[in-house]
Amino acid sequence: MTRIVELAGLALVFATGAFAQQADQPLLSGEKAFGDWKADRPGVRRLLKPQDMPKPDVAESASNGGGVTDRPEGARPKLPPGFSAELVASGIDSPRVVRVAPNGDLFVADSRANQVRVYRLAQGSAKPAETSIFAKGLTRPYGIAFYPPGDKPQWVYVANSNSVVRFPYREGDLEASAKPETIVAKVPASHHWTRDIAFSPDGKTLYLSVGSGSNIAEDMGAKPKGGVEAWAKSQPLGAAWGAEEGRADVLAFDPDGKNRKVVATGLRNCSGMTVQPATGALWCVVNERDELGDDVPFEYATAVKEGAFYGWPWYYIGDNEDPRHEGARPDLAGKVTLPDVLIQAHSAPLNIAFYDGGNFPADYGFPAEYRGDAFVTLHGSWNRNVRTGYKVVRLRFKDGKPTGEYDDFATGFVIADDALWGRPVGVAVAKDGALILTEDGNGTIWRITYGDGRS
Repeated sequence: MTRIVELAGLALVFATGAFAQQADQPLLSGEKAFGDWKADRPGVRRLLKPQDMPKPDVAESASNGGGVTDRPEGARPKLPPGFSAELVASGIDSPRVVRVAPNGDLFVADSRANQVRVYRLAQGSAKPAETSIFAKGLTRPYGIAFYPPGDKPQWVYVANSNSVVRFPYREGDLEASAKPETIVAKVPASHHWTRDIAFSPDGKTLYLSVGSGSNIAEDMGAKPKGGVEAWAKSQPLGAAWGAEEGRADVLAFDPDGKNRKVVATGLRNCSGMTVQPATGALWCVVNERDELGDDVPFEYATAVKEGAFYGWPWYYIGDNEDPRHEGARPDLAGKVTLPDVLIQAHSAPLNIAFYDGGNFPADYGFPAEYRGDAFVTLHGSWNRNVRTGYKVVRLRFKDGKPTGEYDDFATGFVIADDALWGRPVGVAVAKDGALILTEDGNGTIWRITYGDGRS
C-alpha cells in the first residue's frame, strides 16, 4: 500500500510544473530526438532519419521490462491543452485491439481471456450504456474488421493467433448469433502471435499480418533446400524459409479466404494495420528486432507497398545489414524498401488509426489540424537501459503524405524508473470524433475528447 501511495505522489508531481503542456515545441531531430519516459510530454515533436541511427552493438543488450503496478488514484493519460481523458472501463484481462462498428459500438479484443467484448457508450459519454461478450472460446483474438466496409456490414472478422474467423453480424448485435466460420486456417502462431486484419476500401481484399517466429530467424537455417539462388527465383523478394516461411509478411486473400498472395515481406512484426481514408493505402506499424543496442534499429510506420521487401532478417531500415547475418544475402542489398515514418528504437508500436474527422460533432471532434493525421500506440520497451515508448504519438501528414514527424500525444503511463501503470495497445476513432484508447497494463479503456466533449 505504501508503494502505491508513493507512486501516486510521483504521478502528481509529473502532472505539474515539470510536465507543463505545450501545444507545439521545437522539432527534435538527430540524436536530440532520442528520448525516454522522463523527457516525454504532450507536444514534443521528433523527426528521425535513417542516417540518425547509431551503429549496432551486439555486445550491449539491456533487459528492462516489467514493473507494472496498480494505477495510482486519479492517474490518467497526460494530454495536450484542451484535451481530456475519461475512463470507459477497467479491470479487463487483456484489452488489445479496439475497432468501432458503424453504429458506434466498441469491439475490443480481450486476448488473454480468448474473447471479444462490446461496449455501447451513452451518447457523448464515456459511460457504457450496455456491455456484452460478443464471442468467447477464441484463440488469443487480436485483429477485428467489419465486412463489407461501409454502413451495413454483414460479418465481423476476428483474427485469432492461428486463424481468421468470421461471425454473422447485424447492426446492434451485442452477441454473436452463430458459431464462427473459419476463413483462413493454419496460420503459424508461435512467438509473435498478434494477427491484425483490414479490408481494402472496395471490400475485395482481406489483409492479414503475420509476424516472425523469432527475433532474427535464429532457427531458420543458413540456407533453404535447393540453395538461396533457387529459392530467390521461386519466392517473393526477401521471403524467409524454414521455420520462418510465410512469416514476417503481409498477406492478402479474397474475403472468403481464397487466393492467398504475399503483399510484402521482411516486416518483422506488423502488429497493427489500417487503411488510410484519404488514399486507400494499407498502413502497418512494425516492431523491429532486439539486442542491437539502446537505439538500434528504429521502429516504423509505413504504407505497405506491394512487392516490397522491408529487410528482416538480413537488413533493417534500408541497407543496414544485421551483423548477425553478415554476408548472408548480398543479393538483397539495394532492394530494401525504406519505411515512411521512423520511430525511436524499442518503442514497440502496436496499433494505428487515422483521424479522418470529416463529419464529427463540433463538441467532440479534434481541432481541424488533426484531420488526416494518424495516432500510433507505443507499448513500451524492454530492451533498453532507460524506458521509452509507453505513450500515444501523432504522426503528421500533409496532403495525404507523411512528413516523417511525430508528436507525443498521450503520456504519463510511466511513473518511476521501475514502475508504470499503463501500456497503450489499441486506438480507434469513435463515431463522435472521440479517440478510444486501450492499455493492457491495468486493463483500461479511455475516451479522449477535446473542448466540451466531456460527459
